[in-house]
Amino acid sequence: MARFSTVLLGFLFLCLSTVAWAQTEDMKYKDPAEPVNVRVWDLMSRMTLEEKIGQMAQIDRTAATAEIMKNYSIGSLLSGGGSVPRPQATAQDWVNMVNDYQNGSLSSRLGIPMIYGIDAVHGHNNVYKATIFPHNVGLGCIKDPELVKRIGAATALEVRATGIQYAFAPCIAVCRDPRWGRCYESYSEDHKVVQEMTEIISGLQGEIPASSPLGVPYVGGKTKVVACAKHFVGDGGTIRGIDENNTVIDVQGLFDIHMPAYYNAISKGVSTVMVSYSSWNGKKMHANRALVTGFLKHILKFRGFVISDWQGVDRITDPPHANYSHSLEVGINAGIDMVMIPYNYTEFIDSVVESVNNNRISMSRIDDAVFRILRVKFMMGLFENPLADYSLVDQIGSQEHRDLAREAVRKSLVLLKNGKSADKPVLPLPKNASKIFVAGSHANNLGNQCGGWTIEWQGLGGNNLTVGTTILSGILNAVDSGTEVVYSENPDAEFVKSDNFSYGIVVVGEPPYAEFGGDNQNLTLPEKSLNTIKNVCGAVDKCVVVVVSGRPVVLEPYLSEMDALVAAWLPGTEGQGVADVLFGDYGFTGKLSRTWFKSVDQLPMNVGDAHYDPLFPFGFGLETQPTTSIRVMEPIIDLNEPMEATIELDSNHEGNYDCGSAEAMESAEIMGPTKDSC
Repeated sequence: MARFSTVLLGFLFLCLSTVAWAQTEDMKYKDPAEPVNVRVWDLMSRMTLEEKIGQMAQIDRTAATAEIMKNYSIGSLLSGGGSVPRPQATAQDWVNMVNDYQNGSLSSRLGIPMIYGIDAVHGHNNVYKATIFPHNVGLGCIKDPELVKRIGAATALEVRATGIQYAFAPCIAVCRDPRWGRCYESYSEDHKVVQEMTEIISGLQGEIPASSPLGVPYVGGKTKVVACAKHFVGDGGTIRGIDENNTVIDVQGLFDIHMPAYYNAISKGVSTVMVSYSSWNGKKMHANRALVTGFLKHILKFRGFVISDWQGVDRITDPPHANYSHSLEVGINAGIDMVMIPYNYTEFIDSVVESVNNNRISMSRIDDAVFRILRVKFMMGLFENPLADYSLVDQIGSQEHRDLAREAVRKSLVLLKNGKSADKPVLPLPKNASKIFVAGSHANNLGNQCGGWTIEWQGLGGNNLTVGTTILSGILNAVDSGTEVVYSENPDAEFVKSDNFSYGIVVVGEPPYAEFGGDNQNLTLPEKSLNTIKNVCGAVDKCVVVVVSGRPVVLEPYLSEMDALVAAWLPGTEGQGVADVLFGDYGFTGKLSRTWFKSVDQLPMNVGDAHYDPLFPFGFGLETQPTTSIRVMEPIIDLNEPMEATIELDSNHEGNYDCGSAEAMESAEIMGPTKDSC
């Protein structure tokens, strides 16, 4: 009896093993040797309606747990601006967090891995110590697709270092009105420049193989990320530059100005396209089936997936979310494949299930969306390599990437004025001057020079948000050891006149902002900055003004007071690049990718307009030659180390403080700069 039981048990075990083996063998979606399309169809044949709709959901990490990822088959997570594992989180912290969510997804019934997205729009900008590159408005002034491609590759490495596989970049908007709060995310007012800059996609995703069919997404391995062309389409043309507003333009204008960069993006294998909040002639883009499905998917043959913007589907109605089920039906039927919800996933899943069951959304539309999402996941190797490790953590803020960012900074600078007469240029400045005065709100402020989308969504002023080099630190590194540098943020005229300065450098600009937070109908500099320009330029014989901004700003009637003027845009963490060019280690080469207006009354005004009468035209930029034939990369001052500089108090205080002394560290707060900025 015992022998019979053993034989029987063995036979049953063999049968069960054979069945399990046959089932596994039949799961073609788990076999990397199978073609991608075969794997997708095999997996979809096993999915319930709820699992398919779960794949169409993208939620913020704060709304997710590993258990939720498992139970609801959520297709994607994201970090919104400033959504981090913890303050000053390390790359290892990010990897651990992403893997925790991923393990939840892998433990679901079918084990479909999720994809994690983040706004890496000028480097991996949510991450502490990451390299922050110049914003796109500056990169457009370089007009160097190969450099932008290298920036894309560096960004991809830093994103992958944190376990994240999906970057919501690049923005390929054509900003036609600088009053728009996202204008710095646009490379240019000219679609030709924006088209050239789509080469960043090849850096982010890898170079698409020559044999790849048009429109098929491509990601070239574990050091590359899924890219996202945004925001489809016409986001840079809204009335008066109001964010998320209406773009009023005829079909020819839309296709001549705002659409061309999408042709380039798709030809480079971009994997995803994000839909714009804005409307075209009154119709919400999130509801525009003719453009999203008819043109993007059918005419341009885009085979990746279309994703909504943050709560973009909700905003199909006014007020947003007023009729959510209707909005979901309109948006999904328009061609949106993945919905950035980003919080209430149960409401989303239940609503879409109900709409499908009542034939308001067809099953074929659901299958098309899920097929596109899964195709990207299979194509990028996510099923074979769903979990990240620590092998790339040293890529965060690496010296190689910082050197690249520094190169981008110096090439993006545009010299708008150099001397009050052409035969007496002011720049480049001598390094051996006896005494230099530096002033302004942006001279010693890392947050201001990085701008929005840096650690926090709206950005953050000060020197404590991340690691980098301020413009003041760059100046201190550039000048000779015997040169005295005096800094005061907001000096009065008497204070400046009281000393014999060889020349002054005033660094002023816009405070950080993002999206609608930056919409601005007057585009004037803050009053304190204007006073600093007047006080310094009126008292120092040679005065250089450096403007740190996300767009052209009003300069009249102050331009005549300036001996030299530099547009530095939003340079990011590597302020040393500004000093590299001011002091002649490199020459100025940048050319305006935007028209610099005289008055906001002229706006919108773009190159080619009949009423074109700019202060500085599109393509303008003076050039200088390097003053030395050999350029040595000097060590950069760390903001965490004391600076050897004299900090002069504003007029309501007395005395000087050596920033390297303990007394200065204790007294710095009464001057304006923080102790850390010392």
